[in-house]
Amino acid sequence: MSGAGARRRGRSSERQAERWLKRQGLQTLARNYQCRSGEIDLVMQAPGSLVVVEVRFRGAAARVSAAESVTLKKQQRLARTALHFLQHHPGLASQPVRFDVLCVSASRRDYSFDWIRDAFRPAL
Repeated sequence: MSGAGARRRGRSSERQAERWLKRQGLQTLARNYQCRSGEIDLVMQAPGSLVVVEVRFRGAAARVSAAESVTLKKQQRLARTALHFLQHHPGLASQPVRFDVLCVSASRRDYSFDWIRDAFRPAL
């Protein structure tokens, strides 16, 4: 898949992931939050905690699973970006923060999701 095609598929997967998470009871606070440290796909509110969601799409031919693709380096970037987000949204900083990974796969007709809650715990 070309770079543009992969980005388009990624954005589509993120939109589907957000809709799915909303049906699970989460509320969107931000999408595609960016700073120098990196990008957070979704920042969502769950009862009693702030949820940083990394959405990962993988096709059937992928060599590494979606969950395995969230490397330590990626986790560190997400943590730094989450810290930036909290510094710019101090009203949310008192809540516990959870880092989730939502693995997305798609067939011609439907998306499927594997939600890994509390996937990793970086030091904030």
